[in-house]
Amino acid sequence: MINAKHITEYLSRLSDELDMITILEPVTHRSDKFGWAGWIHWETSGAHFYAWEVPRLFFSVDIYTCKAFDNEKAVEFTRSFFKADEVEFKDI
Repeated sequence: MINAKHITEYLSRLSDELDMITILEPVTHRSDKFGWAGWIHWETSGAHFYAWEVPRLFFSVDIYTCKAFDNEKAVEFTRSFFKADEVEFKDI
């Protein structure tokens, strides 16, 4: 199960992995109805994180930035950090 500590650590380490400059440290919130959310503000935009426990364990990450970064590095870091069996991503 993912909690605030996991989200904070993940977003902070993701910043390092992608060489982003953090403007605002990660912020998290838990809704009893909708689960966890987290956000980090980078100089070049930021990333959002969402996690659910019901109806199944699931998480979603949105990385939005004007600075180029290595998508595969972000995906592999995410897979490794959360020990995910399956990860899907889309580059827009």
